[in-house]
Amino acid sequence: MVRLFVRHNVADFDAWKSQYDAFDEERRGMGVRDHAVYRNLDDGNDVTVWHDFDSRAAGEAFAGSDRLREVMQEAGVVDAPTLWFVNPA
Repeated sequence: MVRLFVRHNVADFDAWKSQYDAFDEERRGMGVRDHAVYRNLDDGNDVTVWHDFDSRAAGEAFAGSDRLREVMQEAGVVDAPTLWFVNPA
């Protein structure tokens, strides 16, 4: 299992979350096995999500997909995301 963390700012959390939730079935079809969403306590538009994949290659394919970039733009992501991959220690 490989976990991808993504942190970015959004214009409006509620609008972003609606788009994120609507993308669930498609996201799972792109290899996401599990996920969670977190909001910064001081800035609710500062969002961190994690997604689990079977392999790093699957996570990199998801993170680099044109479709993901399109959905993020439509959802109101306002800056370049910070991404990092980890696995259980």
